[in-house]
Amino acid sequence: MEISTLQIFVEVMRQGSFTAVARDRNLDPSSISRTIAGLEKELGLRLFQRTTRRLSPTEAGTTYFERVGPLVEELQQAIEIATDVSGQPRGTLRVTASVSFGQRCLVPLLPQFRQQYPDLAIELLLTDAVLDLFAERIDVAIRLGILADSSLIAQRLMPTDYRVCASPHYLSQSGQLATPSDIARHACLRFPLAGFRSRWLFQDQAGKLAEIPVTGSIVISNALALQQCAIAGLGLALLPNWLIDAELQAGTLIDVFPDYQVTATEFNTAAWLVFPSRAYMPLKVRAFLDFLKTSILTESN
Repeated sequence: MEISTLQIFVEVMRQGSFTAVARDRNLDPSSISRTIAGLEKELGLRLFQRTTRRLSPTEAGTTYFERVGPLVEELQQAIEIATDVSGQPRGTLRVTASVSFGQRCLVPLLPQFRQQYPDLAIELLLTDAVLDLFAERIDVAIRLGILADSSLIAQRLMPTDYRVCASPHYLSQSGQLATPSDIARHACLRFPLAGFRSRWLFQDQAGKLAEIPVTGSIVISNALALQQCAIAGLGLALLPNWLIDAELQAGTLIDVFPDYQVTATEFNTAAWLVFPSRAYMPLKVRAFLDFLKTSILTESN
């Protein structure tokens, strides 16, 4: 029995799909199906119930996975430890981040990272969906905001501050805002998540909190698109510092309430580096974390 067969079995169990595993491995789904069928024949067990609409593990498949899964993880870890003996990061690094953060903060760093680690292949999965790191074989995820309790390990990459911003043209046409309550008569560009869509929270220098309702006819599920709409003069937007610092400095956007802390959910939020909870962190992951922390710190200064 080959290790690669067991790895495919574990991936199918975690993702619940031949197609998803085939896509990750750049193979035809029929190849994954044949591999699982061969494993079932070798074991003399049916591991999955297959229908035209659904793939579900049998009781035997679940029991086998519970015993084999940790062993496959140990074998993969052993391979990574042996590979790291060379002292040079190798293999494939799978990273996921939101579309806006990836385009704005990660993609510009790729040339430097590739130059520093030429033997390391990179798979960057940009999506606003929260991926399962184990099922998708993700090495590092960058998550924004408040982290939910989980078995994952997290390190803070950088603080995230939100600002209410608008273009000079919009403010010249619609009027300046003296206090957050003035937002009621302005168009707001809104993000379709709970909190972001209906109200923004303000805290003044004395610590007084105010919850301000927001309205507007434009709702977009991508922060970079909201930024572009704000620059185009379509209204006020609540956006993170990593997305608008350059525009604020260039004057294409204006911080409307510089004396307030602003958020839609929680104050003191951050961007986090998240990775699977494992006893051993591969050299490729350590190299990426160190590079990213250094690069982000340099840019913020």
